[in-house]
Amino acid sequence: MNRVVVRFADGRLVKGTTSDFQTGRETFHVSAASAAPGSAAVEIRMKDLKAVFFVKDLVGNPKHVEKKEFDPSRPPAGRRIRVVFKDGEVFVGTTQGYQPDRPGFFVVPADPATNTERCYVVAASTREVGFV
Repeated sequence: MNRVVVRFADGRLVKGTTSDFQTGRETFHVSAASAAPGSAAVEIRMKDLKAVFFVKDLVGNPKHVEKKEFDPSRPPAGRRIRVVFKDGEVFVGTTQGYQPDRPGFFVVPADPATNTERCYVVAASTREVGFV
């Protein structure tokens, strides 16, 4: 099971767990953390999303300010990338699979102290993507 924070293009979000997320599929399911025990998982349509954040925990640290720079003493694996979403959010990290013609790609954040382990970015929700 993966802990996820699913961010929709319209600003909504769902926190929970998923076991069937796969890139290239149109849907996956999330057992929402806020749902009553035994509730059915929510079907999520990829075309409605901004991004899927795979997280260390579902609480996070609301006071943490994510760093948008790389630690020079820790060279990152992958290509450095800067993503600007249509809503103005900026996400900086590394990728090993960005291709402009694909529907999405994974990014590992530059900030090792953030709650996000990796993020699946839905390409249609981006305004700008560039290597840094």
